[in-house]
Amino acid sequence: MINELYQEIILDHSKRPRNFRTLESANRTAEGYNPLCGDKVKVFVTMKDDIVEDISFQGAGCAISTASASLMTESLKGKTRAQAEDLLERFHEMLTSERAPKGAPELGKLAVFSGVREYPVRVKCATLAWHTLRSALTNDGKTVSTE
Repeated sequence: MINELYQEIILDHSKRPRNFRTLESANRTAEGYNPLCGDKVKVFVTMKDDIVEDISFQGAGCAISTASASLMTESLKGKTRAQAEDLLERFHEMLTSERAPKGAPELGKLAVFSGVREYPVRVKCATLAWHTLRSALTNDGKTVSTE
């Protein structure tokens, strides 16, 4: 039952991604690419006083990649840079750690991706936007690759 709900949320966000647009006011951007499956994402962030004032993305990818970027943007608006980086770490840990609690309730809606850890090849799809976000926050100008 819960897995069906999770699948429904992922499908909804992949078909109707939130914040899927170019953000003209962005003062931070980064691009990411997953050569394994061809997912591409560009993350746009407007930072003001160390707060994620606005965030959006553009790109093309699988349902998991698109849904992850969509839910990421919803989760980060209004957060500080430190909160954004903490959420990134907890999300990544949920997907990759042997000890991570299944579902990770402190992640809210992002817990829908907890089942992805059972499919290691899909973890890169789910984390691509997040690693691209990290590059945008550091403003290093590097293209992120999952390889």
